[in-house]
Amino acid sequence: MSRLSRPRRLSISALGLAGFIALWEASLRAGLLPGNLVPLPSTIPGVFWAEIADGIWFEVVRSSLSHYAVGVAIGSLLGITVGVGAALVPTFNALHAWLARLLRPIPPLAWIPFAIIWFGVNPTAAAFIISIGVFWINYFTSYSAVRAVDPGYDEVAIAFGQQRFVDRLAKVSLPAAAPGILGGLRAGLGQGWMTVVAAELFGIPGIGQRMMEASGLLATDIVVVYMLTIAGLYALFDALFMVVQRRMLRWQP
Repeated sequence: MSRLSRPRRLSISALGLAGFIALWEASLRAGLLPGNLVPLPSTIPGVFWAEIADGIWFEVVRSSLSHYAVGVAIGSLLGITVGVGAALVPTFNALHAWLARLLRPIPPLAWIPFAIIWFGVNPTAAAFIISIGVFWINYFTSYSAVRAVDPGYDEVAIAFGQQRFVDRLAKVSLPAAAPGILGGLRAGLGQGWMTVVAAELFGIPGIGQRMMEASGLLATDIVVVYMLTIAGLYALFDALFMVVQRRMLRWQP
């Protein structure tokens, strides 16, 4: 099966999105959807501008970004460190294996009561919840990536004089596992945004709180504005990360 060229693929994707929006608009205007519960797409740009003009948009986005950044940074750093350590040190892996299996199925939102008790209703609690979701993604991807590295690489490194474990880690294990580790980091960026809104639902200022306020007033157009905001922020972060990833992996064929 022949593959579509990039310009043609983009054109078809844009056409599909435009068709969806047009169908949404037409369904509302024809009365097929309840206008009091679903906003008209044509009203969204005006509502978005009103949120910006009132200064609300910048304030809630700034608040969400602050604990999003902290949560993603902590969860990623700890996840990669523990995952790599578990893959390289069998004793450490066995020591915490059952604990990991016990805690992994627990969703980040289940930690909300403890977050409130330990940190109070503040951004630190939100960052804690976000970091949990990001941690497990990075933990398992890093663990799998390092375990998948061919042991022969270590043998070759030793033959060329790299006797120290730290040297082989920096020059062999981590570079070979880098594509998998970076893939986990990228997935963590998305997981962070999936968690940030839920982490704000219990009163922490940010996008989630603004969406809850709007939904209580049936202001679904405002809710959609911030849904699109999250999508836009994730797309921006993902694009920037891909640029960094390509540069870090430029040695790949």
